[in-house]
Amino acid sequence: MPKTFVLDTNVLLHNPSSVFAFEKNQVVIPFAVIEEIDNQKRRQDEIGRNAREISRILDGLRNGSRLSDEVDLPTGGTLRIELNHLDVQGLPLGMDPEKSDNRILAVAHALNAEGRFPVVLVTKDLNLRIKADVLGIRAEDFYNDKVDYLQLYTGVAEKGLTAEEFDVFFRDKGLFVQDGAFYPNQFLVLRNGACPSQSALGRYRRREVRALRHADAVCFEVRARNKEQRFAFDLLLDDEVKVVTLVGNAGTGKTLLALAVGLEKVLEEGVYTRLLVTRPLVPMGDDLGYLPGSKEEKLRPWMQPIYDNLEYLLGNCADRGDIIRDYMSRDIVQMEALTYIRGRSIPNQFIICDEAQNLTPHMIKTLVTRIGEGSKIVFTGDPEQIDNPYLDASSNGLTYLVEKFKTEEIAGHVTLVKGERSRVAEIGARVL
Repeated sequence: MPKTFVLDTNVLLHNPSSVFAFEKNQVVIPFAVIEEIDNQKRRQDEIGRNAREISRILDGLRNGSRLSDEVDLPTGGTLRIELNHLDVQGLPLGMDPEKSDNRILAVAHALNAEGRFPVVLVTKDLNLRIKADVLGIRAEDFYNDKVDYLQLYTGVAEKGLTAEEFDVFFRDKGLFVQDGAFYPNQFLVLRNGACPSQSALGRYRRREVRALRHADAVCFEVRARNKEQRFAFDLLLDDEVKVVTLVGNAGTGKTLLALAVGLEKVLEEGVYTRLLVTRPLVPMGDDLGYLPGSKEEKLRPWMQPIYDNLEYLLGNCADRGDIIRDYMSRDIVQMEALTYIRGRSIPNQFIICDEAQNLTPHMIKTLVTRIGEGSKIVFTGDPEQIDNPYLDASSNGLTYLVEKFKTEEIAGHVTLVKGERSRVAEIGARVL
């Protein structure tokens, strides 16, 4: 039996294409949702862009028909904008009729009372889901772009070898794997079955496990301190791997490793023409509000963690600040807000997107599709430290990218687990 899915505003603003995610079912958008979308369309951020995008999608679906009547969707389902049932009289006393959430809830309540089809209210608003449950209405989050964070791909697995296979791996620096049950660029901890205390590290690619090539590299005096950092170096320094994702708690070295390799590739090896660093401008706590000055001066507070890491990489130089300013004046290092990325094509650059857990899947797609020929992009972040109020560990763009790209030959992922910033930072990330 088909179902009726009533969509809340936040679902459409999170993913404008969500109207196409419900297969051969009825999609109902309350008129109050259209009003709320109209109120957001002038915003100069991702919410405003999505508001304008869903308006274009709905306008394209009209195709000579009225959206208040059912129009066909490419998925085989239907969509309509509901003009009726906006009165909250059927709801418990005391509910404000002027609140859009209550008017949306009234539509779902009335359709549910009609009993023609099972009704599901789809909303990312936790309180609205609670109110719907109290009224006997099934309510769900939008799961189409969610992943199971607890089962998130780590990029690392173990494999047992016979004594003969273990010897072959050490002799030839590689071993053919018959089962092939691993992902491209997945790292393997190889165990000698005859002597469990013996192990080796390798990377799987094209049905073969090869010894790590760059695990012992030193970039700007930074070297790996644990096996996960060795894995990260192996991916970051491999120019054939164009998309790298590094996930881990605070202090595990994600940003520092990426910056060290980026500087090495740009300044020492000359593989890329520029190191481009970007991060979402999402505050933790209250926003600072308007900041005066040039674009660089406005960005400085948001990019301060990047400056801190660059100063650390330059060691004990007394003129570290002058060196960084010289890099930026010569356009060797560029720091950019994601706001200015849209519409660009970025060739031959080493790109780092820090704090990527605060991006939506759509924003991740926007950034990845900007990558030009010869460029490499590295995403770093901690899905357990999200400041975007509309995202969580399962719905953010970083975890979405990890799962979607794990089967691609040009991508690699590592979850870093051991804190190396300080003992205080490691304990804080683990117990707080």
